[in-house]
Amino acid sequence: MRPLLLLLLLLGGCSKGPQADLQYISEARSCAAEWALVNQEAAQGKLTHIYVDAMRKSLRQQIATAKGALTVPDSAYAREMAALLATPPDAAPAQLRSHVDRLKQIEDGLESA
Repeated sequence: MRPLLLLLLLLGGCSKGPQADLQYISEARSCAAEWALVNQEAAQGKLTHIYVDAMRKSLRQQIATAKGALTVPDSAYAREMAALLATPPDAAPAQLRSHVDRLKQIEDGLESA
């Protein structure tokens, strides 16, 4: 995973602005959606505590890495990623999905620009 992320960082450095950040927005959105699913399954008692803790930690780290790689750190999507990182690990799936929805709207808007 790390070599892929480093490659993405290098490629992202070749261009500037929100278009260059699309990959990081997408990654953060995907991680947040997976985090919501983990919390949903955990609430239903379908996952072990060890697995849930490891997944939450890993997903939050991936979001933090994506946020740190942004070329526009004062953007709406950067603030959305920061809000995700400020969210408690055991947040309600609906709360996490609201962040996913906002990131998806931003992503769609940039892709159609």
